[in-house]
Amino acid sequence: MVGAVIVKDGKIISEGWHKKYGGPHAEAEAITKAKPGDIRGATLYCNLEPCCHTNKQTPPCTPLIIRHKIKRVVISNIDPNPGVSGQGIEQLKNAGIEVISRVHEQEGEFLNRFYFNFIKNNRPYITLKIAQSLDGKITKEMGTQTSVTGKEAKRFVHQLRAQYDAVMIGANTVNIDNPALTVREIKGRNPLKIIIDGDLDTSAEAVVFNDKSLLITSKNADKNKLAAFKEKKTQIILLSPDNSGKISFNEINNILAEQKITSVLVEGGADIASQIISKQLYDELIVLQSPEIYGRGLSAFNLTENIKLKIKSIDKLGEDLKIIMQ
Repeated sequence: MVGAVIVKDGKIISEGWHKKYGGPHAEAEAITKAKPGDIRGATLYCNLEPCCHTNKQTPPCTPLIIRHKIKRVVISNIDPNPGVSGQGIEQLKNAGIEVISRVHEQEGEFLNRFYFNFIKNNRPYITLKIAQSLDGKITKEMGTQTSVTGKEAKRFVHQLRAQYDAVMIGANTVNIDNPALTVREIKGRNPLKIIIDGDLDTSAEAVVFNDKSLLITSKNADKNKLAAFKEKKTQIILLSPDNSGKISFNEINNILAEQKITSVLVEGGADIASQIISKQLYDELIVLQSPEIYGRGLSAFNLTENIKLKIKSIDKLGEDLKIIMQ
């Protein structure tokens, strides 16, 4: 996620942003939109180091900046990609351009946390989202659908979906809630839908399989059941279960990394949430807390060990609380 602003004589003369993979980079878009004569001697502000490598679909940005005689470049983050990683800054400096880096560095790291994590760790950034009652229940009755939080929280979840490459749920969530997992409350892109179903308990007729989806199941899954999914817009990945009979989340992460999925929003259910928390495979935990006590129902987590998290922020969403933890 990159934006660029060109400033001269205290005035913004052009702006640009990277809209999609394979499209013009932010710096290139900002330079193209400005009049060439206006750019000479200007300052370019950019939240990520301009690229200098040629192994992408778009040409590098540093030669473009140099060619248009921009005087100064101000950057938030050095690109962790080994193909850049300070080399873009070095090229600009060698051309006589003043470079100031690490400006609002923490804000820039948060903005591009998905990309930075993927480059450094070669796995997707995992955010676990839980909607629960005050006594930690995600449903009022076992096996029944429950709307735990209000409309403001629902809108927030749709905003989250639009930000992530993929959204992940388990078989129980599919069978009980039959969710679409689309973005409807706001304008935004729909994420890829990932369904973890080791026993292949879900039906190919579930709503979630009407759009592009990824089904991860066991190599021991019923071949006749699998045939029904092959007729859908569903990619099927077969994995070997571990010693406990479950599919390993580490192996799932490896598969997602191979598919260049940089971020995953995990929305349910309790079994998946418990595995991710217990194995500490999450990068962020978002709890949407309703002010209601159910007194019964299914708990969000089924754990035997103590897990200590750090609260990053607490905000109100209508009558509910949004608690972000790491």
